[in-house]
Amino acid sequence: MDDRELDPLTAGTVALLQTLIRNECVNDGTAESGHETRNADVLQGVIEGPGVVVERFGPTADRMSIIGRIEGSDPNAPSLCLMGHTDVVPVNRDGWDNDPFGGELITSPDGVDEVWGRGAVDMLNLTASMAVAFRHLADDAAVGRFRPTGDLIYFGVADEEAGSAHGARWVADNHADSMRADYVLTENGGIHSGPAESPFISVNVAEKGVAWRRLIVRGTPGHGSTPFRGDNALVKAAGVIQRLADYRSKPRFTELWRTRVDTLGLTPEWADALLDESKIDDFLDDLPVPKLAAYLHACTHTTFSPNLLDGGLMKTNVVPDTVLIEVDVRTLPGDGPDEVEAHLRNALGDLADHVEVEPIMNDESSISQIDTPLWDALHRAVNVPFPTATLTPQMIVGFTDSRIYREMGAVAYGAGLLSPSLDSSEFGSRFHGHNERIDVESLALTTRLWDHVCRDLLAK
Repeated sequence: MDDRELDPLTAGTVALLQTLIRNECVNDGTAESGHETRNADVLQGVIEGPGVVVERFGPTADRMSIIGRIEGSDPNAPSLCLMGHTDVVPVNRDGWDNDPFGGELITSPDGVDEVWGRGAVDMLNLTASMAVAFRHLADDAAVGRFRPTGDLIYFGVADEEAGSAHGARWVADNHADSMRADYVLTENGGIHSGPAESPFISVNVAEKGVAWRRLIVRGTPGHGSTPFRGDNALVKAAGVIQRLADYRSKPRFTELWRTRVDTLGLTPEWADALLDESKIDDFLDDLPVPKLAAYLHACTHTTFSPNLLDGGLMKTNVVPDTVLIEVDVRTLPGDGPDEVEAHLRNALGDLADHVEVEPIMNDESSISQIDTPLWDALHRAVNVPFPTATLTPQMIVGFTDSRIYREMGAVAYGAGLLSPSLDSSEFGSRFHGHNERIDVESLALTTRLWDHVCRDLLAK
C-alpha cells in the first residue's frame, strides 16, 4: 500500500509504528535491556513543537521516558493523559513468518493490510497512534482549532513489560507531579463482540493484581556419578514446579464477570455454567477451545505460572545445591500477600517447608469507576464510526501501568478501537506470541478515537 492512499493521520501512525518496531527496544527484565531511549527520541521528534512542553525522565540514559504537555486554559479543569509504553518483550525469531523487527506493511491472503513486528499489538500501535493524535491536536491548538480547558499529556513510558521499575513506577516515585493526571487512556480495548448490528466494544476498567514470586529450592552439592539418596535441588524443584502447574485455586467471580459473560454470545447452557462457581471448573476442563478456556479460567481464578528456572553455574556432572524458580502469580481482587502465601502453601503441601519465597512484585488488583465524563466521551467517540455500539467494562487478566495511575487517584481505562472483522481470539494470541501484527483499519480507527475523545473531554 502506498502511504498516499491513506489519510494523513493514519499514514503517520503506520510510519511511526514501523519505526518504533525497528528500534528493537526489547525488555528481557534486566536493568541493562530495553534501550527505550531509542523510541523516546523518535517520539519526542513527533510530539515536540509549538505549544508542547517536553520533559524526559529515567533512571539511566538508556531507559528514558518522555512526557509532553499541551497546557489547558483552566488550571482547575480535569487533565487527560495518553500513555503508551515503548518497550517490547523478547522474540523467538524461528516462530515468525516475517522479520519480527522489520516493521513491514504486508497484505494478507485475505487482502488485509497489516503492520508486522514485535509490539504491533502490545502496545506500540497505541503508543504510535497516541503520539500522532497528540501532535495533530497540538497543531490545531496552535491555530485555535483546539482549545483545551485541562492539560493534555502524552506519556511515552519505558519498562512496562517488566513491571515498571524503570518506567512509570520510577517516574511516580521521583517526578509524580510531571505525570499526574485526572484521567488516563492506555492499553488496551476496542475489541468487538456480540451481534454485528449492535456490537459491544470492550474498555478495560480493571486488572488483576501481580504478585511475582521467586522460589528458592536448596539441596546438597555432589558428584553427578553418585545420585542415589542424594539431595538434588533440581529434582526438588521439578516437584515444586509440577505441584504449581497442577494447583487449582477456587473460582471467584468479580463484579464485572456477568457483564463479560453477557457479551460473549454464548448458549444459555454455557452461560449458566460460567456463572456458577460449582460448575465452572468442570466446564472449563471440558471446553474444546483451549485458548478460550485459559482466558476464562484466568478471569475467575488466581493463577500460578512457573516460567523461569535458574540453577546458577550448573554442570552436567555436578548435583546442584540451589535452584531458583520465578512464578508469575496473577491475583483476583481481595488477594494480597497473605492470600498468595496461603495459596503457595496449599499448592506445595509438604514441599512448602523446603522452599524459600521472595516477593518480586506485590501490586494488588485495581479498578476504575465508569460513571465519569471520560467514559461518556469514549462512548460518544466510539459511536462516530459505530453508531449502535455499546461500551462494555471489562477486567483484563494481565497488568498495565494503569495500576500506578490508579494508586495516584486517577481514573484509568484501557481503550482503543479495532476493526470489527478482527477475530478476538486470534488477536489475543498475538500478545507476546509469534507473528504479531495489526491491521491498518484498526490503526486508523484508534488514531481518530484519541482525537475525538480529547476534543470532547477537554474542549468544553
